[in-house]
Amino acid sequence: MVPVLAVHVALAAGFFKVGEKAPSFTLTAITGEILGLDTYAGKVIVLGLFHICDPCMVQGSALQKVSEITKRKNVAVLGVNSSGNSKSSVGEFLSAFPVEVTYPYLLDPNKVTDKLYGGGKFIPNVDVIDQQGMIRWQRVGSMDLAGEEAIEEEVEKLLAAGSKKM
Repeated sequence: MVPVLAVHVALAAGFFKVGEKAPSFTLTAITGEILGLDTYAGKVIVLGLFHICDPCMVQGSALQKVSEITKRKNVAVLGVNSSGNSKSSVGEFLSAFPVEVTYPYLLDPNKVTDKLYGGGKFIPNVDVIDQQGMIRWQRVGSMDLAGEEAIEEEVEKLLAAGSKKM
């Protein structure tokens, strides 16, 4: 069992982009707004890349909790359906969540973010991006490592570091 896990970890390692500039993109939200990373320049961004699957629902629900906790802070939470699903399919998926998703949820019909952020089979994928647009934290495929407490801790570190620079 361990060798199989080691192979998956080795494969996933090539997708980690911590310390790199977050690749920019612009997409349409399920609500019709045109949004992208540049929309939230200067904020800490929590970016979740999802497909339509149960682990993604769990992770997307955790991001809703992060969104609620950080609502009055310099933070933006974004979800992206990075697998190219239709607006109606994504809408049905979101309506099945145990919580109402109020953060922007973007549609990516051409799977641009999947390519930019190394998604694909390593989903869900959560990145925390600092105020300068650098990826500072990333977790791929495991909600145990990317629960709302872990994400909030990383966000708070970046907010504290950002306030010291001002």
